[in-house]
Amino acid sequence: MEFFATASSGTEKALQKELIELGFQSVRLNSGGIPFLGEIEDGWRACLHSRIAQRIQLVLARFPAPDEQALYDGVKNIDWIPYLRPDLSLAVGAFCHSSNLTHTNYIAQKVKDAIVDQQREVYNARSNVVRDDPDVRVFVFVGSNKATIYLDMSGTPLFQRGYRLEKGEAPLKETLAAAMLMYSGWDRKTPLWDPMCGSGTIAIEAGLWARNIPPGIFREKFGFERWGDFDDKSAETMRRLRGEARRYATGNMPKIIASDYDPVVLKAAEENARRAGIKISFREARIEEIQADGAKRIVVTNPPFNERLAADLKFYRSLGAAFSRLHGCRVTFITSNPALIQCVPLKGIETIELKNGDLDCRFCIYDIP
Repeated sequence: MEFFATASSGTEKALQKELIELGFQSVRLNSGGIPFLGEIEDGWRACLHSRIAQRIQLVLARFPAPDEQALYDGVKNIDWIPYLRPDLSLAVGAFCHSSNLTHTNYIAQKVKDAIVDQQREVYNARSNVVRDDPDVRVFVFVGSNKATIYLDMSGTPLFQRGYRLEKGEAPLKETLAAAMLMYSGWDRKTPLWDPMCGSGTIAIEAGLWARNIPPGIFREKFGFERWGDFDDKSAETMRRLRGEARRYATGNMPKIIASDYDPVVLKAAEENARRAGIKISFREARIEEIQADGAKRIVVTNPPFNERLAADLKFYRSLGAAFSRLHGCRVTFITSNPALIQCVPLKGIETIELKNGDLDCRFCIYDIP
């Protein structure tokens, strides 16, 4: 079977590396996500173990779709019976690019029509379309007059781990935090510090990664567990995979420090860490208090962007000065504001373009001499 792990823009290389390290086969670098091959259980395992993927999708079919009839016929020729009974709800999403078919809503409508028409012929009944939390979610991509049909395995997006109930004012998605940690070069042994921790996402994701705790074990159910072919035998297999995932958590925990100036935000971060089962050293401190103490550590952080949180030039200058005092450390941060980069009086070793929601960002990496 062919799978596609979707990725936030800029995180594709980190996701490719992760999937290779997890032992998946035929992992290829691709824009927007990473394809890989395997049995159906490999798709289940990817949902459990991937920290960076947004979703895991099963590729059902590819076929020419130069017009609406070809799209309808191609979708109807897929055997939907194993996945979708009439008592299960359905949702269809679509994206198109450089094709004769140009309206995503119309594409989604034609795909839905083909699916439910097949159901009527087999069952004399059809699934209801439910926009929020459907049992089966279908996605169609039409590009260069060719259609690819995907079945979403994840259900809710994989960044929704289940441990974070308390959020700061500008929360970072867990999947992006995990990609930042990988791009930072952290070895999961060196002490790590997030001096602007907010709701604690970076520090918690670091702790989960260091201890080899698969993020999917916090989820009660994935999308594929609601498919029509997910029977008692499948459920038993998933119980085994979840048990193996819990036993996989054998890593050692390095020192992880998370600080913030806001005691209310720190309390929320502490509660999130408790839910995740991660021990983190939380401290109330302002960024201006950063001083060199000779300790080697890696800093991974998400400073205020200005778009969502107030951050003026004076703050950025103090932040740049604070970073420059951390001699012998690696400092990394994500920002959408070029002013912050200009205020760091050092030459970075690497800059990676990322997306944080709708914001175009840079992930900057410095080794402080």
